[in-house]
Amino acid sequence: MASNSTIRALYILGVVLVTCTNAFTSFAVAGIDEGQWSMVQKKGKQLMVNDRPFYVNGFNTYWLMALAVEKSTRGKVSEVFRLGSSMGLSVCRTWAFNDGGWMALQKSPSVYDEKVFMGLDFVLSEAKKYKIRLILSLVNNWRSFGGKGQYVNWGKTAGLNLTSKDEFFSHPVVRDYYRDHVKAVLERVNTVTNVTYKDDPTVFAWELMNEPQCPSDPSGDTLQGWIQEMTSYVKMIDPLHLVGIGVEGFYGPSTPERLQFNPNPSTGQLGTDFVRNHRAFGVDFASVHIYPDSW
Repeated sequence: MASNSTIRALYILGVVLVTCTNAFTSFAVAGIDEGQWSMVQKKGKQLMVNDRPFYVNGFNTYWLMALAVEKSTRGKVSEVFRLGSSMGLSVCRTWAFNDGGWMALQKSPSVYDEKVFMGLDFVLSEAKKYKIRLILSLVNNWRSFGGKGQYVNWGKTAGLNLTSKDEFFSHPVVRDYYRDHVKAVLERVNTVTNVTYKDDPTVFAWELMNEPQCPSDPSGDTLQGWIQEMTSYVKMIDPLHLVGIGVEGFYGPSTPERLQFNPNPSTGQLGTDFVRNHRAFGVDFASVHIYPDSW
């Protein structure tokens, strides 16, 4: 799969949705009055809002923050949510990152463009207006919108001896860069609603990364350690929201009998492990990415 094509993915949440205990979790659509706009929580195998089952009917629109920066294009954000709501959609997955480069949210480690952050504020406020909840992804595996490579480049600029993009997952300084970004997003006070992101029921879930891969360690141990560490960190800051990983869904070494079901043999060597990854403590649901034109 080409890295630049990943942002075109039709991300279908609900094809495979399981709890970290490997039992299916149910999702659905339901209208919610203002007084019922509460956190989506997991109770056993079921997602709930105000003690009622919550079912997801979702879509993926990664570019919302970018178009929300300028007032001249914000109407497109509103229109997406309006159309989604009119079709009964309840959850949208989008980026809460843009690292370095054009219209960056994070221009350098822990240095943010307030205007871009205000664009993300607008996205959350509009989503709530149309009763659509958000999965906010926190970094990209791919070069688009910066990705793990940008974090490693920042480390190199700071004088670190880094030789691989996969050191995003292992070098303590680079891991700190990511943790600092997580903290900045989760503790952000929305300039439109005055609600801290970590307290906002509009957030359906935090997603650690878009399609994490660590091919330098096909055993999966490096990525598994990172997932466990970062899930625990997110939960420490925000114990109320759900947390997902964002992996594509490839089977790995923990389930050798299932490797035959991967799209091709190489996908079992990317350092991801669908079953093992989602059994990490604190991971609330599992998801897969589907590319019908590729597999």
